[in-house]
Amino acid sequence: MTKIIAELCQNHNGDKFILDEMISAASESGASIAKIQSIDSNELTHRPRFDEGLIEGGKTKIIKRPFKDEYNRLKKLDLNIKDNEKFIELCNKYKIIPSITIFSFSKINIMFDIGFKFIKVASFDCASHKLIEEICKKKFDHLIISTGATYNREIEKTVSIVKKNTTNFSLLHCISIYPTPLNEANLSRIDYLKSLTNSVGLSDHSNPDENGNLLSAAALTYEIDYIERHFTVLKKDESKDGPVSVNPSQLADLVNLTKLSRKKLFDYINEKKVDLKILNGNKNRDLSDIELLNRDYYQGRFASKNKDGKIVYNWDTTTSLDFD
Repeated sequence: MTKIIAELCQNHNGDKFILDEMISAASESGASIAKIQSIDSNELTHRPRFDEGLIEGGKTKIIKRPFKDEYNRLKKLDLNIKDNEKFIELCNKYKIIPSITIFSFSKINIMFDIGFKFIKVASFDCASHKLIEEICKKKFDHLIISTGATYNREIEKTVSIVKKNTTNFSLLHCISIYPTPLNEANLSRIDYLKSLTNSVGLSDHSNPDENGNLLSAAALTYEIDYIERHFTVLKKDESKDGPVSVNPSQLADLVNLTKLSRKKLFDYINEKKVDLKILNGNKNRDLSDIELLNRDYYQGRFASKNKDGKIVYNWDTTTSLDFD
């Protein structure tokens, strides 16, 4: 049966009591895995061109995301090592698998040592081949890699690196647009990912209040292994990722969809009066302008400093990885 990953992201708003509630609610709703993010505001990189952004001819060329504003926002959401240890403890208490997204070299050993076994690499690091290589060296139990805003050649190189180290990995189809319009979903990309590995899934960023779990239901017809959904227990306007997040009731509905046969899934989709061809889209689609803008900003958003004080980006193959 398809496993559901409740992506708690930073919908906890830095509040440990909310985080506890989220883990409990995710488990009660039937999710198999609860995931947080190893985002560290001190590893946010300052790239001046994003302070002002760039618009030419009425078209955005560079996203505007001022460093100071973003740093101040993220600082309130930071989780320290003890918080991450507590997260694992609570997941064990509520009988749900703990998982975390690793965003930088410095977090690999830390997250392994405190007990995370189920690791995620976000779409914007799918092409960070050195980071992935170092993650693989730690022999985590399972590695999931999202593939949004990434070119086929980059995905294929990533797969070749991972296969040299482990067979316990999965690729998630992802469209790095938040929220993802249904006509941009291109679910047929799942068949491409299946040609690279026997374990695939979907990271669904569609708007649950507008589209429910329709996109996930369509993805389930591909007989996938995982669906990842942003999850919240707050009102949708109370956190940055709220608009693309499911609430406990919507998460429970998604879990119930995983129990349906393919025929019943197709019946469910037909009842919604949506053309499945629109959802399936193009297996060889090009990256959209929005995805390219997001790729430009999010690749290199975080980087570690080694013990010599040098910044090490996730694709860096020459700078020392000694962080002690």
